[in-house]
Amino acid sequence: MQLSEHFTLAELTASNTARKLGLDNTPGADALQQLHRTAQMLERVRAHLGGRAIIVTSGYRSRQVNEAVGGVTSSDHAQGMAADVVVPAYGTPFEVAKALASQVNALGIGQIIYESVGGAQWVHLSTRIPAQPVNRVITVHGKTTLVGIQPV
Repeated sequence: MQLSEHFTLAELTASNTARKLGLDNTPGADALQQLHRTAQMLERVRAHLGGRAIIVTSGYRSRQVNEAVGGVTSSDHAQGMAADVVVPAYGTPFEVAKALASQVNALGIGQIIYESVGGAQWVHLSTRIPAQPVNRVITVHGKTTLVGIQPV
């Protein structure tokens, strides 16, 4: 199912963990509606980054998949509101996050997190705006959280 011009349901629900553990990662009606919104946000991000392809490394996660990957119980992924992405044709995850951080309102990004954990780096994009404005644009490095997009 095509959610938007460049993003499919299969792409936003793909999960190696679900496949390996035999877990169902099919979104319900509410999550599917949110995935449409997430795909539209990703389209705006793609356009802002010069039309470069976005690779979704983690999108929707059923509650069981979210638990299996160690996600927090309040994860936006479990509601279809978030995607972890990389855009190699644009630059590093840090460069992508820096390019998007000042445009969160214009692009409809509720939260952006530049994440660097265990040697891996990606950009978490969510359509949900956090209750605390300070949490809207952050960097997570291991277990440390920093305000804004920071080099780590």
